[in-house]
Amino acid sequence: MSDKDKRLYVTPREDGRYNVLRANAQRASAVADTQGEAIARAKALEPGAGVHVQRVRDIGPGPDKFRKV
Repeated sequence: MSDKDKRLYVTPREDGRYNVLRANAQRASAVADTQGEAIARAKALEPGAGVHVQRVRDIGPGPDKFRKV
């Protein structure tokens, strides 16, 4: 498995909760109520994986960039 395949992404949902997604996943591996809980869940799912969190800012069209935690 390459390093890119070990990445996990934390993204906001429309209902105010957060998804934990693996790279190229169609469904969330986990859903959490807060961003902090989602980051902790991502680290527990895949220790040593890169966890990337989507910034929640409205700076233009489309989603903002990801930051690595």
